[in-house]
Amino acid sequence: MRLAVLGAGNWGTVIAQLAAQNGHDVRLWTRNPEQRDEINARRTNEKAVPGMRVHEGVRASCDLKEALAETELVVVVIPSQAMRQVMRAAGEHLKPHQIVLHATKGLEKGTRHRMTEILRQETSTKQVGVLAGPNIAGEIALGKPAGTVITSRYPRAWELGRRALASKQMMVFHGDDVLGVELAGALKNVVAIAAGMASELQVGENAKALLMTRGLAEVTRIAVTLGAAPSTFSGLAGMGDLIATCSSPRSRNHRVGAALVQGHSLDHILNNLGMVAEGVPTCIVARELARELGIDAPLIEKVYRVVHEGQPPMEGLDELMHVPAGRDVSAFGGPKATAF
Repeated sequence: MRLAVLGAGNWGTVIAQLAAQNGHDVRLWTRNPEQRDEINARRTNEKAVPGMRVHEGVRASCDLKEALAETELVVVVIPSQAMRQVMRAAGEHLKPHQIVLHATKGLEKGTRHRMTEILRQETSTKQVGVLAGPNIAGEIALGKPAGTVITSRYPRAWELGRRALASKQMMVFHGDDVLGVELAGALKNVVAIAAGMASELQVGENAKALLMTRGLAEVTRIAVTLGAAPSTFSGLAGMGDLIATCSSPRSRNHRVGAALVQGHSLDHILNNLGMVAEGVPTCIVARELARELGIDAPLIEKVYRVVHEGQPPMEGLDELMHVPAGRDVSAFGGPKATAF
C-alpha cells in the first residue's frame, strides 16, 4: 500500500524504513528541503538517524499535498507543540476515509489536548489512533527487535498499522484505550527526566527503581482519574515504555535529566539535544493536572521545579526521599491517594 509519514526525525524516519522494508510505497514529509534532498539523493538522514541507509521505497517530500495523495494510511510523528499547525495544513488534503495514526508522546500546552483530539479538530479524518510502546528509534534502526501497540476504536486502523509495520523485527499489538495510551506515553516522559537525574547522580539502582515505580503510580492515578483503564499501565505503552525510556541513555528525556545534573542550563540542553524532549513541556501540564485533580504527585512536582524553576537536582531528590511513604502502587485509591 501507499502510506505517508509526516515528520522526518529519528522515529518518523525509522517508521518509514520499517514500512518500506515490508514492501510499501512510503512518502516521508519534512519541512527541510536539504533533508529531503539528502534522503532522496544519498539515501541517508544523518542528523536524525546516523549510519542508517534509507530504503529505496522511501521518498522524501516537502509538499504535504504530494505526500498525502492516494495514501491509505498516514502516520504523524510531529512534536506535540507543532502538531496543530502541521495538521491544520494537512487537513486541506486529508480525506475522511484515510486512516491517521500518530506516534507523538506529548500534550499540547495551554489546551492540554491529546494528539488524537488535535487530529479530529484540524482534519476531516474520523478513523484515528495512536502508536506507542518501548520504541527507542536508534535501536530499531540498528535492526534490534521491539514491540509496539496500535490503539484505536477502529479495527481498520489496527489492520493497516500492523500491515505497515509488523515483521520479524517488530511485534505489533493492538488495543482500544486511546486515552490511557496517550496519557501514558506523554506523562512517562516526566518520570524519564527524573530517572536521568538519578542515573547521573549515581544514587544506585534501588533508588532509581523506587523513582520509576512511584512515578508510574503518579502517572497511573492521574490517567485513571481522567478515565483511562488501569490495565493500560501494565502494558507496552505503560510499564514497557517507562522501562525503556528510564533505562536507556539513548532516551532524550533521560538525557535531559542527566544534563541538568551536569549543570547545563535548560536552553543549552535543548539547543544541543538535536531532538524534542517532550517531557520538558509535559511536566508543566502534568503538574497542573495533578493539582487540579487533587492527586499527590511529589515526583512530578520535583521534576517541574528542577526543570522550570532551577531547583538543584540533588535537593529535589533529597526532598522526595523525605516525603512520608503512603500506600504501595497496587492501591489506586481515589484522587487524594498519596503517590510516594
